[in-house]
Amino acid sequence: MKEKILFEEDLKKLQKIVEDLAGGKLTLGESLKKYEEGVKLAQSCSLTLAEAQRKVEQLMKKEGKASLEKFDDIQPEEK
Repeated sequence: MKEKILFEEDLKKLQKIVEDLAGGKLTLGESLKKYEEGVKLAQSCSLTLAEAQRKVEQLMKKEGKASLEKFDDIQPEEK
């Protein structure tokens, strides 16, 4: 549960950084600092999601499911 809270907080921080950078009101130095922070947050979120994917795959294997689709291979439904 703690991972989820940290993930959600990191995601909110990342969204705020994107908004700040898109706003165009930051100095170059501030922008670089925000960008660096955003990269670190994005990496952290990516690692958390990768771990969640591994856990889901392990659970599916335990349930005896024969085939697994990788998340990357799943295509979004067209509207």
